[in-house]
Amino acid sequence: MTEGNFLFTSESVTEGHPDKLCDRISDGVLDEIIKQDRTGRVACETFVTTGLVIVGGEITTSAYVDIHKLVRRIVKEVGYTDSRYGFAYDSCAILNAIGSQSPDIAQGVDIGGAGDQGLMSGYATRDTRELMPIPIMLAHKLTRQLATVRKKKILPYLGPDGKSQVTVEYREKKPYRVDSVVISTQHTEEILNKSGKKITKKAIEEIIEKIALPIIPAKMTDRKTKFWVNPTGKFVVGGPQSDTGMTGRKIIVDTYGGMASHGGGAFSGKDPTKVDRSASYMARYIAKNVVASGLADKCNIQLAYAIGVARPVSMMLYTNKTNKIPEKRIVELINKHFDMTPRGIIKQLDLLRPIYGKTSAYGHFGRNEREFTWERTDKAKILAKEA
Repeated sequence: MTEGNFLFTSESVTEGHPDKLCDRISDGVLDEIIKQDRTGRVACETFVTTGLVIVGGEITTSAYVDIHKLVRRIVKEVGYTDSRYGFAYDSCAILNAIGSQSPDIAQGVDIGGAGDQGLMSGYATRDTRELMPIPIMLAHKLTRQLATVRKKKILPYLGPDGKSQVTVEYREKKPYRVDSVVISTQHTEEILNKSGKKITKKAIEEIIEKIALPIIPAKMTDRKTKFWVNPTGKFVVGGPQSDTGMTGRKIIVDTYGGMASHGGGAFSGKDPTKVDRSASYMARYIAKNVVASGLADKCNIQLAYAIGVARPVSMMLYTNKTNKIPEKRIVELINKHFDMTPRGIIKQLDLLRPIYGKTSAYGHFGRNEREFTWERTDKAKILAKEA
């Protein structure tokens, strides 16, 4: 690797991956509570393994949620509808192990303080129109395509579990070409060859044709670009049957694919008083508006909080020398136009809504759905004007 020339890889997973199934259930619980009780405090975590779902965490609310009914609905929606996948919505066991939030935490949050200590990061770059790194955006689009093709039964042998991985070659710090693409997808036995150890060449070609080629820009590929489909040969045993899943184990998939720093806190299952989630959304909102305003081509924001304290204890801005005005001036503008207290974040981004199920797969950032208010660039004009 020379300076500015390198390979960078990001991965994504489908909504049927065991960890993402857990994220979806945890966010499903959160959404149901917010519908009934906007003041509810939720920190919900889920664990799945062969034939079993455990839902736990700390929740204080006046709402009633039928956990068993909710879990079965979500497992069905994700696609585990057949025993062929080794896990099914109508036969899995469900254990409810939810407790209440500590009153020691509540007394600090009730007055508007942060729900925990910690550090959160936000990032934006001009590499894509979404102002996101291109490796993670392509990886997410591939896993979305896997789900779409499966649900439309275009390739009826696909199962809910799957992964993608995209390696991009950068030249002079800019994305130049796609070096390799990996697609690993659960499938039924009907596409195995006679030995039963590998999927057929025909299936590999179909998956490349229907999944990879519609997503990977042709102008970024060449004859050296490598496409890998189920590199071990087959992927029949998948989902919770093959691997345990837990809420919050895909934090790099959820954010910037490793291109930016990460505070370490997971998002799913947490109400917006938890700054792990809400302040990460605010950091992305700030970074995206800074880049959209033209003040920098790249922007990394770090926020840090103390439990029970409203204002961040620190804010760091780093533009990797792409800033058009002094970074100190950008920080002044951020402090003027963005309220970074938990209450300010919740109000500005309208976070007390049942919007979180959509965030649980295919990334929390770089999305254009109306629920993703932190993706707006409504502050860009005023930042540019005052700069």
